[in-house]
Amino acid sequence: MLVAISNLLLTAQLVLRWWQSGHFPISNLYESLCFLAWACTLTQLLVERSWPSPIVPAAATPMGLGCIAFASFALPDQLQTSAPLVPALRSSWLVMHVSVIMVSYAALLVGSLLSFAVLITDRGEALELRSSSIGSGGFRQAAAVGDNGVLQLRSVQLTTNEQLDSLSYRTITVGFLLLTVGIISGAVWANEAWGSYWSWDPKETWALICWLVYAAYLHTRLSRGWQGRRPALVAVVGLAVIGICYIGVNLLGIGLHSYGWFLGT
Repeated sequence: MLVAISNLLLTAQLVLRWWQSGHFPISNLYESLCFLAWACTLTQLLVERSWPSPIVPAAATPMGLGCIAFASFALPDQLQTSAPLVPALRSSWLVMHVSVIMVSYAALLVGSLLSFAVLITDRGEALELRSSSIGSGGFRQAAAVGDNGVLQLRSVQLTTNEQLDSLSYRTITVGFLLLTVGIISGAVWANEAWGSYWSWDPKETWALICWLVYAAYLHTRLSRGWQGRRPALVAVVGLAVIGICYIGVNLLGIGLHSYGWFLGT
């Protein structure tokens, strides 16, 4: 309930800032942090609908709180103030590219935090998620031979660790697809604005690294059949890479994405 209320309040804040500034509120680091908090809380609510367990908010809620706390207390006042868009951002691609990227970050962050919860709750048990990993819900199909010798299928409820592993996999898959769309839309926008699809800007480079990490995560699950602890470790690496891509690169204050720099030029 508190997360739902927080999401509604964040929605109201973003709409109000949009109305006051006259542009979509995702043009600087402060606004993008607020938008990321909104997307994280929304992702958490959607995940909780699939599995209403206290483990989900315990893993995911700190991300939304951290975004708001960082935006409110760590950023200088000039970055918290709405300002006219710089010429490079006066494009219809702003909403398409940046919002999709931020929603993808939210899904990847929440999914990675659920993977981190897998590492905490893992007790070395073997996971059987061939069907549930692609979304069969809280049950897996177990095969058994009946008294008459006929093969029968029955639903077996997933363990806590299996449920976390399944939800993290599905959430990360959605985030990866959105990240792919966001990177492609950014390349198209860059070509229209600067005549080049890719310039190896620090943010672009780290977004590509992020994409490769989560591509490796999905590869280990789909091709190698990894489940449980091993893919969870890859997802936690992705968590750190997103932090570098989203916050760490802004410390450089260079490149086409330097509008989010902490010193706010």
